[in-house]
Amino acid sequence: MSAARFNAPHLHALTALSLSLFAGDAAAHSGTGLAGGFASGFAHPFGGGDHLLAMVCVGIWGALLGPPLRYALPVVFPLLMVAGAVAGMFALPMPPVEFGIALSVLVLGGCIATAWRAPPWLAIAIVSLFAVFHGYAHGRELPSAADPVGYSLGFVFATGLLHVLGIGLGEGALRKGHVWLIRALGAAIGLVGAFYLWSAIIA
Repeated sequence: MSAARFNAPHLHALTALSLSLFAGDAAAHSGTGLAGGFASGFAHPFGGGDHLLAMVCVGIWGALLGPPLRYALPVVFPLLMVAGAVAGMFALPMPPVEFGIALSVLVLGGCIATAWRAPPWLAIAIVSLFAVFHGYAHGRELPSAADPVGYSLGFVFATGLLHVLGIGLGEGALRKGHVWLIRALGAAIGLVGAFYLWSAIIA
């Protein structure tokens, strides 16, 4: 297969995403305080591999599943993430959050690697569950932010853009007949998720 057949923008995006696999685990929610504000919230998801990969995976999987999940999953995730953030702000009881976040990277990567065509209700349930864990982790940090509202808006906006990136990668692969490339990326992400999960277990 000739390298000329690859779409350059998609290849560049995949390269950048692959580099993010080596980001420190749980880095997006390891701090003890937040500067606050829209810009800080917008930048936050890009600082931790676990959150970034899960959010991009939602878009990729939605693209592979096609309508209506292509549009539904990127809407469901931010909405349930906000619900999880509220639960985190009030410190409501939750299972170990780091396990849930690590598991989200493992499972979503696996869904892409296998090109699993889950029933719509199940796909939405899986994404919703993981969104709550991701939102909860950030909700615990929000009270320390200088501007919680601005920070939250920035974070949700960045999440939406990462979903769009995932959709673009998935759609590009489908149109170019390179689904194998996206599935390989999903397998790599799943392996990173397994590493995150192992790190959470032994921590």
